[in-house]
Amino acid sequence: IKWKPDENGVIAFDCRNRGWYIQAATSPKDIVILVDVSGSMKGLRMAIAKHTITTILDTLGENDFVNIIAYNDYVHYIEPCFKGILVQADRDNREHFKQLVDELMVKGVGVVSQALIEAFQILNQFQESRRGSLCNQAIMLITDGAVEDYEPVFEKYNWPDRKVRVFTYLIGREVTFADRMKWIACNNKGYYTQISTLADAQENVMEYLHVLSRPMVINHDHDIIWTEAYMDSRLFTSEAQSLVLLTTVAMPVFSKKNETRSHGILLGVLGVHGYAFLNTNNGYILSHPDLRPLYRDGKKVRPKPNYNSVDLSEVEWEDQAETLRTAMINGETGSHSMDVKVPLDKGKRVLFLTNDYFFTDISDTPFSLGVVLTRGHGEYILLGNTSVEEGLHDLLHPDLTLASDWIYCITDIDPDHRKLSQLEAVVRFLTGMDPGLECDEELIREVLFDAVVTAPMEAYWTALALNISEATEPGVDVAFLGTRAGLLRRSLFVGSEKISDRKFLTPEDEASLFTMDHFPLWYRQASEQPPGSFVFNLRWEEGPDSPGKPVAVRASTAVTVTVDGKTAIAAGRRYPEPLR
Repeated sequence: IKWKPDENGVIAFDCRNRGWYIQAATSPKDIVILVDVSGSMKGLRMAIAKHTITTILDTLGENDFVNIIAYNDYVHYIEPCFKGILVQADRDNREHFKQLVDELMVKGVGVVSQALIEAFQILNQFQESRRGSLCNQAIMLITDGAVEDYEPVFEKYNWPDRKVRVFTYLIGREVTFADRMKWIACNNKGYYTQISTLADAQENVMEYLHVLSRPMVINHDHDIIWTEAYMDSRLFTSEAQSLVLLTTVAMPVFSKKNETRSHGILLGVLGVHGYAFLNTNNGYILSHPDLRPLYRDGKKVRPKPNYNSVDLSEVEWEDQAETLRTAMINGETGSHSMDVKVPLDKGKRVLFLTNDYFFTDISDTPFSLGVVLTRGHGEYILLGNTSVEEGLHDLLHPDLTLASDWIYCITDIDPDHRKLSQLEAVVRFLTGMDPGLECDEELIREVLFDAVVTAPMEAYWTALALNISEATEPGVDVAFLGTRAGLLRRSLFVGSEKISDRKFLTPEDEASLFTMDHFPLWYRQASEQPPGSFVFNLRWEEGPDSPGKPVAVRASTAVTVTVDGKTAIAAGRRYPEPLR
């Protein structure tokens, strides 16, 4: 793919900076960054050093561990809370380090030996205690020169095995200390580079990735990796740009030429009763009903700063000591039950439920899948049988609609189908007008059954409306009914101009509709209550002109049916087949 320049003619995109490239090109790693903050580093040199550290941090991911030590006459951790340890290089920690690096000040004389000893001790402790990445270990030394005797440190802590690689970055245009910096890198299986301008940092920092990838080439390792979740734009069939949450599957591609294989040359990288969720082996949510990674900034939609590091414990509040989280991180298969508080309506309402969790790992990926069911549900499914002719008659009633976001039929592939609504596509499929349509036959059977079963409600509502005289006091504006298959019936008891809540059941009030990722609020509340009980929902007028003004009271209840002597809620939560 040819990279496109921006309006200034600059090609800012470099795939080597992307997480999928970095993770595929290297293995997990423990990194200790040593930065010289002595007086000789003042001015532009310190600015280049800070930019170099930031660039290194951008090459790290959730499978890596890192710490940063600044040194001059003495050694100090730029984050005192992380003294003597390595921390996971997740987004939050990387951004925290960047802020601290920006605040670094220069003074004193640079003494590198004590900083090297501190770094080796941390790495050795983590290796011996089986903590950290349990893979590559490296020290990044960023300085404008090394003037002391550092060889005894390497003899004591790293030779002869040289398990820790040392990468040296010489800051500035001076070459006086170049030979010493090269010696440190070459005698510790690392790489030396000189960074004399801010523009040099990006290209020179990337060299360490090639060095760390060499063992993978020589050993012919081509492991497939799954990246952490990240936000990016995706091109849909409508050619409209939209931000979505993605993961990338990638593997390294190496040179197979005999003269280059031994050197390890990397060529590139290819790159309302239940719900399901995915999380990574680091405990971060990849997909969950309560994961809201975007926020609106004026007219633009932007990803939240920590959108890809929301922990499972933040959305599934356990009443026990993270039993569920621990089991899923360890890739176990099993089940777990616990009492939960489920927020609804942007946190304004809450349901008190007992949930059953079923979980397992997904083979050859770092992900685990969880399925949640409210206690007492999921044991039975209501199946109906009705003729196409009878179902079509009731399906075509003017006050009946289907969930427009659900996929009853696939309409986004064939250009001739893209203008069809889901209801129109279902009718064309049932009547045989379009044999080329691909539809979910099970879901359509349920829609037809629901249409026939709920048809008598229209006559009942009509009779009630006819008995209401103009002299009657204001009461019911609209009656509505929803089913598990996304069918919605709506009947007005007053003229449309007299409706007190005109947004209800319209696209403007998304919370009241069946959408791709949730059932209506009124449906969810009613279905989680005991059969026969009513749920009342008071909606308040929103806006500066009428704060606190009540608009309407909605009441909903769950209708029950009996199946083999067992009571089941017919309004049970159900996603269409393509979403399972």
